[in-house]
This record gives sequence, C-alpha cells and structure tokens, in this order.
Amino acid sequence: MSILIDDNTKVIVQGITGRDGSFHTEQMIQYGTNVVGGVTPGKGGQTILDKPIFDSVSEAVAETGADVSVMYVPAKFAKGAMLDAANSDIKMLVAITEGVPTLDVLEAYEALTTKGIRLIGPNCPGLISPGKCKIGIMPADIHLQGKVGLISRSGTLTYEIVKELTDAGLGESTCIGIGGDPIIGSKFVDLLPLFEDDPDTESVVIVGEIGGQDEVIAAQYIRDHMKKPVVAFMAGVTAPPGRTMGHAGAIVGGEDDTAAAKIAKLEEAGIPVAKVISEVVGLLQG
Repeated sequence: MSILIDDNTKVIVQGITGRDGSFHTEQMIQYGTNVVGGVTPGKGGQTILDKPIFDSVSEAVAETGADVSVMYVPAKFAKGAMLDAANSDIKMLVAITEGVPTLDVLEAYEALTTKGIRLIGPNCPGLISPGKCKIGIMPADIHLQGKVGLISRSGTLTYEIVKELTDAGLGESTCIGIGGDPIIGSKFVDLLPLFEDDPDTESVVIVGEIGGQDEVIAAQYIRDHMKKPVVAFMAGVTAPPGRTMGHAGAIVGGEDDTAAAKIAKLEEAGIPVAKVISEVVGLLQG
C-alpha cells in the first residue's frame, strides 16, 4: 500500500498550459500517473497532451471524478487557484508554487480545511508512491517501491535520502515533500499517523530544518503514539541566527528554532538523528 495516493488516483493539473505545468504533466503521465485533465481559466474546451482543459476545478472534478489537483500556477495567481480548488469537491491539493505570500496561504488554507480538503505545500516538490503515482516535480528514476515512508521540509534533501534508500535496496512506500514556508498545509504531525496505520510502511524518515517548532511537535507525537521506528535528519546545523536559509520558513528566530535544539528534542524522544545523510540507512537497519 501507500498513503494519500496510489495507482487509482485521478489527477488534474492547475496551470496545465503553462511552461512548468505542461512539462511536469508530461513527466507525470510518462510515469503512469492517471492525469485526467487540467484547469486554465479561459481555455476550457481545449486540449493539451490529449487531456481536456476546464475553466475551473469544480468543473474538472465534476467531469472527470478527479481526487487530487496539483498546482503549477505563478505565485501571483496562487491564491485564486487555491480558492478555486476550495470551491470544488477535490480531496487534496498539492501546491508546487513557491513565493506565495503568507497571508494568501492563510486565507486559502482556511478555505480548504473548512471544506475538508488536504493541502500539501506550497513551495514543495509534491509526493510520490513509487511504481504507482507521482504528483509534482520529484525525479522518478531515483525512487524504488519499498517499505520506508519519508516526510521532508526540503526537496533537495528528499532526493538525496531517497537515493540512499534506493541504493540500499530498501525503497520507499510514499515520499512527501511538505514544503519549507512559514505556513504549510500538512505538517509532520498530520502525516505521521497515516504512515503508522499503513501496513506496508515499516519505518519512517523525517527531514527537518531550522525555523519553527514542527519537528519538536513531531518528536512528542512519535514518542507518545508511534510504534514504528522513526529516523530523522536535521538540516541547518551551521546556520547563523536571523538569516533565512533556503526556505522562507528556515530562519532561526529563537534558541528553540536551531538545529541543535531540535536534534536534542528528537533524541530525548528516542529518535535517532543522522549527523550526515549517509547515516540514515544504517540507523534504519540498526
């Protein structure tokens, strides 16, 4: 099994006619993802990559039965696209777009969650259940179907750890890039229960970074509620206070936001933390 997506998932693409949207739609289709259409306001009735285009997410869902929308629209149009999804019966929105203003995300997040729609992102690489479904921009060829779940704030570190898992023959059940902005739709603590309940996930890797308290909250949840082994990696050990590092949310605002403080909380909860990426596999196998 996997979590959130599988080979039965029907996907629509918001921004399918744009440069990034069309490129990554083609990549998803080549991987085997069941892309059933796209959304570009004003271009309804046209086709691209042999997929129908609709003017709204609501129309696309009604016509195709789509479960998930993935969004590649520019940041200035992101709030409108997210609110469009909130006005539909879609089950999950994966927002790849980066640079979305925080207040726009807050407004859209409230609208989506009020409807019971899960948000992944924004500013994330998406998610993949190897051999079943790829939604977003993750490179497909490094993934291997297996038993390790992965949740990461960093896209690039996700790829590096996935390559280690694949080379070791462990493989992945589902990999999720949750994004590194100050406000994101789904956090570690929102996704860990799904991996705990998935019979085909045997262990989990979480990848954190400086800024915020999500990793500390996750450590408490893992300690109190998870039976499956969890291994962590924390980026930003040498990051200076007050400087944004990579993501808008990756900034040390206080002593508890540092990598060292988070590593201490994770280890206090009994979660092994890899000092370098190459240690992750050994910690899982040990």
